[in-house]
Amino acid sequence: MHYLYNVLVYFAAPIAILAQIWRGLRDPSYRGSLAERLGFGPPIEGPLIWVHASQGLVAQLRRRHPKYRILMTTVTPTGAARVRLLFGDQVQHRYVPLDLPDAVRRFFDRVKPNLAMILETELWPNLYGECGRRGVPLVLASARISPRSVGKYRRLVPLFRKTLSHGIVIGAQSPQDAKRFQSIGAPPDRTHVTGNIKFDYRPPDGTEALGRAWRERNAPGRPVWVAGSTHEGEEAIVLDAHRRVLQKVPDALLVLVPRHPQRFEAVRELLTKRRERFVNRSARTAVPSSTPVLLGDTMGELMTFYAAADVAFVAGSLVPIGGHNLLEPASVGCPVLTGPHNFNGEEIARLLMDAGAAFVVADTAQLAHAVIGLLEVADMREVMAKAGKAVLDANRGALDRLLTLVDPLLD
Repeated sequence: MHYLYNVLVYFAAPIAILAQIWRGLRDPSYRGSLAERLGFGPPIEGPLIWVHASQGLVAQLRRRHPKYRILMTTVTPTGAARVRLLFGDQVQHRYVPLDLPDAVRRFFDRVKPNLAMILETELWPNLYGECGRRGVPLVLASARISPRSVGKYRRLVPLFRKTLSHGIVIGAQSPQDAKRFQSIGAPPDRTHVTGNIKFDYRPPDGTEALGRAWRERNAPGRPVWVAGSTHEGEEAIVLDAHRRVLQKVPDALLVLVPRHPQRFEAVRELLTKRRERFVNRSARTAVPSSTPVLLGDTMGELMTFYAAADVAFVAGSLVPIGGHNLLEPASVGCPVLTGPHNFNGEEIARLLMDAGAAFVVADTAQLAHAVIGLLEVADMREVMAKAGKAVLDANRGALDRLLTLVDPLLD
């Protein structure tokens, strides 16, 4: 089975490489990353912890194990930009290599990690196998397998049984996830239920104060709602909803924040084509009181906007992307709206909805109705804000449980 997998990935590799080159022609942010995706890059010296796709782990790892450097890998340029924005030169960054045997070996030759930590659902047979061959402890953090995916994985049990047999430690989000991992070959004695580390998210210090100050400068006395991390197809829905909001709340301000920086220009063109009155956040000028839309075309300010807002719609959920982190606005006391597609965080969405901290909206009309209702009823916003923070407080602790498994592997 593993041999067949490698035959398939070698056949698929030219397509992936050509796709990368094609993306680079259209989007400069993708240029220059191909070498790293093939395992090349300068060597990194000294004790090292490799973390993939989990920014929340970095601060705790640096505090508990200061002698280790941190390498973070990402898949997309957006993830890379966020790592640089959050950590600067405090951590190293690479693009994760393609799961080709040669690329994986080159990556390990240059990086030589003492520990690998990978978040949630990434299953890479060659990458995991190389950890086993080199004796590198591998931890799946906040690991999950959706009910929709487990059937597909079970058909490949011979492949995943080998993948999961190399001394791997699994910190599953729930007992159900732990059982699903065991059903595809994970050893029961190394499968633990640690919870979802996303619940341990805390906004950067001073975020709520920054939000209040931003609002005082840019929207004093105005109702504000944010559409955060929007994808193609969602901006038009949001803007149509905002037109309906303005009929009931004429002075409302929409802060529209696309998920990917490479789409800023396309969204700007959409706003212009629709003849929306808007300003760009990148201009760094105050928002005029007569302007109904602010385009958030900067990096690293979404949490400030959430902290400034009365209502937050978290996108990637009106289209089948899977949704983004609903806990970010909840952590700063902002009522949450989301679309129906939340398969990237089903448990979080369910808990917030059960607690009354979040509502699901399916289209323009429902989004507009929910925003209008919340902008007009301050008591409801307050109840939702308290409920969201209560959900976070009640579910914290997964990070400590996970790091309790990690500490002996480094000591």
